[in-house]
Amino acid sequence: MLDTLSCLERFAAATRQHADLSVQRMSFGDPAYVCVRNRFSNTLVETVTCSQDGGFITSWGYRLGSTDNIEDAAARLAFLLAALPA
Repeated sequence: MLDTLSCLERFAAATRQHADLSVQRMSFGDPAYVCVRNRFSNTLVETVTCSQDGGFITSWGYRLGSTDNIEDAAARLAFLLAALPA
């Protein structure tokens, strides 16, 4: 069984590698999620969950990537939030 909480913690750490992104909050409730925003915008915000099959999913259903390559999933989120590359 996939440890989604651990995967979300690793995803949050990977998003922090992007200078323009800020982790706003993490929830380990049901569902567990990470809320990330562009530091320079109040409207560029996204909530990401981790599905049991290992996919990182945005609040509007876009699959960012999988737990097999967390850095690429975080890079896709950075692109969506108009952040500069790491």
